[in-house]
Amino acid sequence: MTAPAPAHPTARDRRRWAQYLADERAEARVYRDLAERRTGEERAILLALAEAEGRHEAHWLALLGGEPDRLPRPDSRTRLLSFLARRFGSIFVLALAQRAEARSPYEAEPFATAAMAADEKIHHEVVRGLAARGRRRLSGTFRAAVFGANDGLVSNLALVLGIGATGVGSQVVLFSGIAGLLAGALSMGAGEFVSVRSQRELLRATESNQDADHVIPDLDLDANELALVYRTRGMSESDARARAHEVVESAQRADRALPFRVEAHRHTVDVDEHEIVGRAWGAAISSFLFFASGAIIPVLPWIFGMSGTAAVIVALALVGVALLITGATVGILSGASPLTRGVRQLLIGYGAAAITYVLGLLFGVTLG
Repeated sequence: MTAPAPAHPTARDRRRWAQYLADERAEARVYRDLAERRTGEERAILLALAEAEGRHEAHWLALLGGEPDRLPRPDSRTRLLSFLARRFGSIFVLALAQRAEARSPYEAEPFATAAMAADEKIHHEVVRGLAARGRRRLSGTFRAAVFGANDGLVSNLALVLGIGATGVGSQVVLFSGIAGLLAGALSMGAGEFVSVRSQRELLRATESNQDADHVIPDLDLDANELALVYRTRGMSESDARARAHEVVESAQRADRALPFRVEAHRHTVDVDEHEIVGRAWGAAISSFLFFASGAIIPVLPWIFGMSGTAAVIVALALVGVALLITGATVGILSGASPLTRGVRQLLIGYGAAAITYVLGLLFGVTLG
């Protein structure tokens, strides 16, 4: 239901409505652009979101009395989403869209209907669900990549600053940084491989198999332990008894040579635990490469012949920018504030480096 327009809307009201109209059109375009890069259910959901934004667009058109002579540009956040959706269509766009839907102004807008405000709340949950699918696909390898890059940045910055603070020459700092890069990257890669492989093996050990299928026809129809199997997999006692009776009865009626799989009872069938953990080689390679790419940054000033205070300042600046970028990236993907996560990452990295630098100074004084 369209909210009644005032008899004499102010110029400010009309400008605000026109801005809403431009934003709704741009948001609908974002969802259509994302839909073009997807198939099946995700495509249908995104097109339905675009259709809902079209209903909101019609509301503001009605209040304005038709198409305005001059339409403002969509806000900068929506323009960024549109640009990314046309060129990438990735999880980053959905994560940004999730934050955008959470900041809808319609709850405080007197000329937006309650249904429109409710729509925006639901849109936020819908986009959160779509983004969650992408986050699950990314989680294993992405976790290794982000942790690897940050470990490389912080640990090697701390290393070169700590070594430099002892008063050794620039060549020693450079070779220490290269050694730290290689040792850390190899250690991270090996550690991620072992960690992910172990997690996948543990998950595999908990999965059901067909070892018991061939004996199911021999079970007593009214007194058997098959119900206990189903109860261990999440079924209630009554459901487990009924399912066990059904399976044994079917097995006894059919050819004994046929297998009867004792299937698991899942409450969340759409979650692939192996996918969430990631693949061992993918995690190892990502961790190695991203640690190395992070660890090389603090060493760059010494690679290009700098030394002393100038090299330290440049290293701090380069690492600071990299920490802000990685922190903001994690913030975007997690639906949190990119600025907050970036600054937090920066403070943690600089804090660790500062402690190591002070220890290096103390160690250098002791040697002196």
